[in-house]
Amino acid sequence: MAGLLALFTAETDATERVGPSRGEMLYRQGVLPSGKPLRGEREQAVGVEGMAAACVTCHRRSGYGSSEGTVRIPPILGSLLFQPSGKHPLDTQPGAGYTPGRIAYTDETLARAIRHGLVPTGRTLGLVMPRYDLDDATMASLIEYLKGLSATVSPGVTDDTLHFATIITPDADPIARQGMLDVLQRFIEDKNDFRKGGARPLQRNVGFNYRVTRNWQLHVWQLTGPPESWEPQLWARLAKEPVFAVLSGLGGRNWAPVHHFCEQAALPCLFPNVDLPVVAEGDFYSVYFSKGVLLEAQLIAKDLAEQAQRWGVHRVVQVFRAGDIGEEAARTVTAAAAAAGLQSTSHVIQAEARADGRSLALQDVAADDAVVLWLRPNELAALPAEPVRAAAVFASGLMGGLENAPLPAPWRGAVRITYPADLPDGRAVRMHIPLAWFKVRNVPIVAERVQADTYLACGIVAEQLTGMLDRFEREVLLERFETMLNTRLFTGYYSRLGLAQGQRFASKGGYIARFAESQGARLVADGGYTVP
Repeated sequence: MAGLLALFTAETDATERVGPSRGEMLYRQGVLPSGKPLRGEREQAVGVEGMAAACVTCHRRSGYGSSEGTVRIPPILGSLLFQPSGKHPLDTQPGAGYTPGRIAYTDETLARAIRHGLVPTGRTLGLVMPRYDLDDATMASLIEYLKGLSATVSPGVTDDTLHFATIITPDADPIARQGMLDVLQRFIEDKNDFRKGGARPLQRNVGFNYRVTRNWQLHVWQLTGPPESWEPQLWARLAKEPVFAVLSGLGGRNWAPVHHFCEQAALPCLFPNVDLPVVAEGDFYSVYFSKGVLLEAQLIAKDLAEQAQRWGVHRVVQVFRAGDIGEEAARTVTAAAAAAGLQSTSHVIQAEARADGRSLALQDVAADDAVVLWLRPNELAALPAEPVRAAAVFASGLMGGLENAPLPAPWRGAVRITYPADLPDGRAVRMHIPLAWFKVRNVPIVAERVQADTYLACGIVAEQLTGMLDRFEREVLLERFETMLNTRLFTGYYSRLGLAQGQRFASKGGYIARFAESQGARLVADGGYTVP
């Protein structure tokens, strides 16, 4: 096994060293072979340069195009360009940029269109399409790249089955793990049962057959050992069990090796259950519901920036356990506090220390401090009997159990809870759907948020795959999320979901909340929905 892991590690390193082709660099990054930025010119309009001039900006990574208002960007994959209109399945899609009577391109006519904006019939392309003055070698590399766009079937797709993996890290909560797997397995059983009896291909009147449904098969990739061993394990599993995408998943303190693996493998990782996701501008293949504790940190930072002067806050005191996810969130608040001219200090609980009143004591807190508690339920329950007398006290909702946070009674009126989702009253009606499904399918509710998010992820993926007909391509699926997610009515725990091109966090806001004793100790919003 050790030899196999070493082999896949070596292969991965070799792949990373090769790097993208010249055509891919131009298409995706707007970089010429010389290293200079690509530039596109427009008649009577402002030109574009670098990433703004890259083909991917409009035609997308898949090459299937996009739309913005009344402007429709057509697909430019080679399998469509090099044959006449009506001879490719994509031409049958409504709004796909289909041009009746379009004749097939050749290398020469495509080069003319890119350089001068003239299609094979002599028609001039609109001003949205820049004109690129590329030399022959660069043009050849771009055309070669277009010919390979979406030209092969994604791994994990067979004639009758879509293969999915779910990834679980060793430090994931075992109860949440079982709850997530119960939902995944039952959802997939339901979906496959619905298809029994033989789903027949859908016949289109232009002569193309589509198999619009396939069985789903789940592969559970349970990681072991330290984080530095996870990526070799994942490469080995992917080689043994090729999958189309990673569906849901569950992490603990560290998800970064999984995120990095998915980016390197060009493997979609769809809505994993992690409270400390990786925020990396430019990454494409990992999609999350929320930034988790990092969103909580942003909510606190925004509140402090707006209220610190009124509250008389001069210092921020943060409490977190070394090695837990609150440590990273605390860094975000510290940086924001410094930018706002506030001092910061941290009370770090050692990883091995027991949660008790001594380890959580905050005797040095002053009346002009703001306190932030990045603590787990057992740690909140062990807070000193008397709350600190500070200007403001915040606690992480995700880490502490949201509305079930076991704060000692004297603290409940003093602490404000960060809540990066919709509050219980707000989501009550939406939650009827998954809760009823759990009941009918005999799925025990052991970790409601994780199970509700897993059910939501399964539903979103199923909907988008149905609309893809027989074009099961990884990049197309992710691009559909970017354009379709904001139309979904059922959003589970979240007030709203939506992605735009390049965005990878579907829920972008939340609340600062407090326990209202006058309303039966219910958690109520202390202000409106906030997008920091």
